[in-house]
Amino acid sequence: MEFKLSAEEKRYLLQLARQTIAARLHQQPLPEARPITKNLTVHTGAFVTINKRGQLRGCIGYVEGIKPLYQAVQDLALSAAFNDPRFPPLSKEELAHIEIEISVLTPLTPVRDISEIKIGRDGLLVKNGFYEGLLLPQVATEYGWDVETFLNETCIKAGLPPHAWHDPDTEIYKFSALIFSESDV
Repeated sequence: MEFKLSAEEKRYLLQLARQTIAARLHQQPLPEARPITKNLTVHTGAFVTINKRGQLRGCIGYVEGIKPLYQAVQDLALSAAFNDPRFPPLSKEELAHIEIEISVLTPLTPVRDISEIKIGRDGLLVKNGFYEGLLLPQVATEYGWDVETFLNETCIKAGLPPHAWHDPDTEIYKFSALIFSESDV
């Protein structure tokens, strides 16, 4: 069964993420996160992505559901804004210029043959030994990649050579995501 969120649930999660970031920036107590519906108590993987003027500014997530969705979104909003090692912490001046996007993930499914991967629908997780890399479904679409390029780029994200997905020791997983942003709701 496909996981769905109502417009009200999406708005709540996006507002919670923004209010949480704003509270931290202004050194105020974080807003009280609460599940406004049972749907928001589901343990599912999720990512919070922050874009500034159309450019990535932070993205952190949980591949699997380790806590209720509403709590995960609050934690991940803080991590994406202040702890993504690729970017400096978000500043107060940037707050008005960011857009928040949330991706709610389905469980991981092993890929037996790359023909199972569909651009626009699937995100990828590649694992080999201690190396692991994940790219969300929207990344391949945004860059216009085909399946092989998507696999190569996911391997690079994992710190592996681009064609490591050919290695029999490399595990490939796919997942889909319910993706929504502040401009959607």
